[in-house]
Amino acid sequence: MGKATGFMELDRVERDYETVEDRIKHFKEFMIPLDPKEVSKQGARCMDCGIPYCHQGCPVNNLIPDWNDMVYSGKWKEALDLLHSTNNFPEFTGRICPAPCEASCTLNITDNPVAIKTIECSVVDRGWEEGWIKPQLSLKHTDKKVAVIGSGPSGLACAQQLARAGHAVVVFEKNERIGGLLRIGIPDFKMEKTLIDRRMAQMQSEGVEFRVNSHVGKNISIDSLNKNFDAIAFCGGSEHPRDLPVVGRELSGIHFAMEFLSQQNDRVSGKIVNADIEILAKGKNVLVIGGGDTGSDCVGTSNRQGAKSVTQLELLDQPPEKENKALTWPNWPMKLRTSTSHQEGCERNWSVLTKSFDGNDGKVTKLNCVNVEWSKDDDGKMTMSEITDSEFSFEADLVLLAMGFVHPIHEGLIKDLGVKLTSSGNLEADEVKYKTSIDKFFAAGDSRRGQSLVVWAIKEGRQCAYSIDEYLMGKSELPK
Repeated sequence: MGKATGFMELDRVERDYETVEDRIKHFKEFMIPLDPKEVSKQGARCMDCGIPYCHQGCPVNNLIPDWNDMVYSGKWKEALDLLHSTNNFPEFTGRICPAPCEASCTLNITDNPVAIKTIECSVVDRGWEEGWIKPQLSLKHTDKKVAVIGSGPSGLACAQQLARAGHAVVVFEKNERIGGLLRIGIPDFKMEKTLIDRRMAQMQSEGVEFRVNSHVGKNISIDSLNKNFDAIAFCGGSEHPRDLPVVGRELSGIHFAMEFLSQQNDRVSGKIVNADIEILAKGKNVLVIGGGDTGSDCVGTSNRQGAKSVTQLELLDQPPEKENKALTWPNWPMKLRTSTSHQEGCERNWSVLTKSFDGNDGKVTKLNCVNVEWSKDDDGKMTMSEITDSEFSFEADLVLLAMGFVHPIHEGLIKDLGVKLTSSGNLEADEVKYKTSIDKFFAAGDSRRGQSLVVWAIKEGRQCAYSIDEYLMGKSELPK
């Protein structure tokens, strides 16, 4: 690499954030970019490790050491080109990816990985600022038409790659705005939606057509798609939320997390939310059930809305604050992670099982719980048991269920097609061809692999596009 001793001479430096006191007053991004000179220094920390395990950690197989070196050498545009060769939307991943690449970095053995995510985001943001990111128009035009169902990260990546292969691509989105859960689920303080808008503009210039309010299986028939398109990619995501069927679940004030988050995103966009269905945390004791990223987003949104208190519950045991790297590196470790939303104010409780809800006048007022313990059975599987006499309760005016998604929505398109599903309810398609059991019907992203990361969705969208291009043309020159 450019500076062989950089990792010994320079400390890890990341982007900074606005203070908690300032950032909870608004819903805009609060990230403070790193100075370009400092970003270049961070690129110099990438050591000549011989085997770049960051490649293993990155689902899209970003050529991380190469563009780190380019940034160190001042070749920012070249770094951007290389970054785009594997990732269509690095401004998305540079903001919301948990950065498994950094966990796999050789320097992470000493808890000082290269600031890969910061460098990635700096490169693409500078690319937009400098005007380096332009439409990539195909030099050829086939007579093939492809329908992409869903405009989340897998659908967008799939559509962009197919358009660049010369195909006519139409993206069908059931909602009124493009972006999938990136648009309706990710809070603006994590990723502002102008980032999606400018990629849409780029893709439209490349020939991609977007059709909103187009729900395939409802107001758009699958027969019309079969008739008018040579291939169909289902990238509809995993949208069926995991429920909590306990006593009192029917009480008002108990909502799925995505109902809550999407409403706030609507407000930020200027859309008026109907008062009859409005969900607000202001002045309320908020309970978030689920300890993942969606739960964290509920915490940050509740604090910005002015919640009286915010408590997050997790069924599993509290993970260790520091992993045993001798056992875990270079794999993604299970350890305690504290998000910027948690830093803004939140009580976190672990090993908690919800037993029932109580209420008055049809409104939730209390959540009844019990502590649990986890152990391995004779087969090595983790089993849960309730701890005797450990029952307790929380006051609750608003309960948000953030326990993940189980599979894509089956009603409508998937049931009508009769497409083969996996045992977990996802669309059955392998990771090579991405073909489903229905002719010319492909699947990618969370609808195929199950709930996962944005970076995995981008990866699958790209690979699915390659497979579709190969299916239509007999071969493909698209990168995987």
